[in-house]
Parts: sequence; structure tokens; C-alpha cells
Amino acid sequence: MTKRRLFIQSSLALGATTFFSQFALGEIHHLDNNLSKIKPKKLKKGATIGVIAPGYAVKKEVLETSLDALKKMGFMPVHTQRIIGNYGYFSNTDEERAADIMEMFKNPEIDGILCARGGYGCTRILHLLDYDAIQNNPKVLIGFSDVTALLNAIYKKTGLVGFHGPVGSTLDDAYSQEYLKKVVMHNQQHTTLKNVVLTKVEMLSDTTYERYTITAGTATGELIGGSLTLVTALIGTPYELDFTDKLVFLEDIEERPYRIDRMLTQLLSTSTFNKAKGIFFGVCIGCDTLKDNRNFTLKEVILDRISPMGIPAAYGFSFGHVPNNFTLPTGIMAQLDADQLSLHLLENAVV
Repeated sequence: MTKRRLFIQSSLALGATTFFSQFALGEIHHLDNNLSKIKPKKLKKGATIGVIAPGYAVKKEVLETSLDALKKMGFMPVHTQRIIGNYGYFSNTDEERAADIMEMFKNPEIDGILCARGGYGCTRILHLLDYDAIQNNPKVLIGFSDVTALLNAIYKKTGLVGFHGPVGSTLDDAYSQEYLKKVVMHNQQHTTLKNVVLTKVEMLSDTTYERYTITAGTATGELIGGSLTLVTALIGTPYELDFTDKLVFLEDIEERPYRIDRMLTQLLSTSTFNKAKGIFFGVCIGCDTLKDNRNFTLKEVILDRISPMGIPAAYGFSFGHVPNNFTLPTGIMAQLDADQLSLHLLENAVV
């Protein structure tokens, strides 16, 4: 019987496992809000990666693609039976999806956690997570889209740095893998995001791939953000983001310009969004519309909402619901150059 099969069977029977001290597993940095920032241990080749589906159900072929991509990167992927099948449009009930996350954090055999896909469902389980256990068992957690809620809630409640990066269904991409390795494996202190070179005709002709400066200048701050829809959905909840002195990164998919307008307007109405140091957007694929006298384009909306803030801002970075994704570590200090459309990580994200 394979090690993976043994793990799956044994993991289903696991209850609470022994907690490991954050002082042994992660590096501690003190924050102004008296919460300690925790950097998880870096991943190494041969590391065991727990694959979870905290939101939508995962098709069998998508799961297999995720597992194969992880194996090709030199990891050993494992998962429990909780992510097999459907519960409506979710992979399982709220309680079981939360239990799967907690099992991966608590199990000492798991070195890191990757979300197989996004979708919807993470906001439904935030209140079911054991944040003390997560804080005491810090690990690399990777994902984007709906996982935005998971990454930011965990960072807010525990101080654990999370990683807005590819999910399993988008991991089979050389650019995405390169930057994931740089951030979570190589422990590089100074990593500069180099946007992918666009060569495909469909990308060059797609207005949502256009790269432009919104407001010139440079800004330094902690990275925070993710899916615009999810960032907005957290407003008014215990997991609402505090944008004060932060570098905010945002992206979205298949939202018409008026909806992007509505969400940015809502963010501008919060008490902290106007206190951000800088803002940069990924590729908002499927969010534009043809210009006529009855609407605004995506670019017009973004310029209208963001320019008056007067802080360095740019659009078109290589992350989002697109094939090529840079890994952005939540809570890590970085510098944005809105003129050059570049981002420089100023510290390592793992130890």
C-alpha cells in the first residue's frame, strides 16, 4: 500500500493531534496590533503537500491535474476523502470542509497546504476554524480567488503569512511554478516581480491585459488583498481587511465595469482604504466592455475610482484568473514602482 493511501486512510481517523509551538515552526515578528507575524517554514523537495477544496467541488480530472503538477515539482501530494464528490456546488458540508483544513494544519506529517481550486464557499467556514490551532501549527497555505477570504482571515486572526498564488488547477505553468518556488522554497529576501511577457495574440488583443500606470510614484508597505469580490465581501465582518499603510493588490474575473465600480466605491467608503500606501491590480479577465455612450470601460472605471486617492497605483500585473500567476505573500513588506509596473519583495516570506 502506498504512503499516500496510508495517509489518506489514517488521516480520516485523526482527531486532534499534538500542537507544535510556533516558536519551533515559524519565525516571529511583532506587529503594531500586538499580534505576532508568523512566517511558516519553507517547503523543500519531497515535502508532503495537503490538497484541500475549501469551496467548490473539484472534478476528478482537475484533482488529478493538481496532483500531477505537484509531483512534477518534487512534492508528495495527499488529500482526504472529504474532497471527493459533491455537496451541492461545494466539495462537502461547511463542517467537513473546515475539518479538512484543520486536519491539514494539525497533522505533523503535512508540510504545506494547496487549494485545488477556488469557486465559492470559504466565507461560509471562517467561523468554524480553530485559529489558535492554526497559529500553533503554522504552514504554507497557497491559493487565490475565493481563497482570498481564507488567507486574510487567517492572517488577521493569527498573524500567519499566507500565499496568494496558483491553485492546483492552474499550477501546471512554468511562470507560476518559478515564482512559487522563489517565494516558498528558495527563501529569497529580495525578489522582484517580472511580469510575464505577453506573446499570445488573444492576450495582446484583450484590453484587460493592458498594463498602465494609474498614479505615478513608489510606495512601500505590507502586502494585502486578493479577489476584489472577496475583499469587498469581508467588509463589515470580523475578518474585514485593515488597509492602513498597506500595499493593496486586487483582481477579479467576469465582473462588468459597473460592478467593479460598485465594489471599489464600497472600499472607498470604508475607514481604512483611503489610508493605503499603494494599489496594484492584476489582470481582471472578462471584466471589460466595448466603449459606447451608455457605459464606461474597465480602465475608465479604475482611473476614475483610484486616481483621486493620489497614491502610487498601476494595473496589469501578472496575477489573477489568468494562466501566469506570481505568488504574493500576505503581510510581507514590499515596494511598488507604479511607473515601472514592478513589485519588489523586501523580506523573505518563509524561514
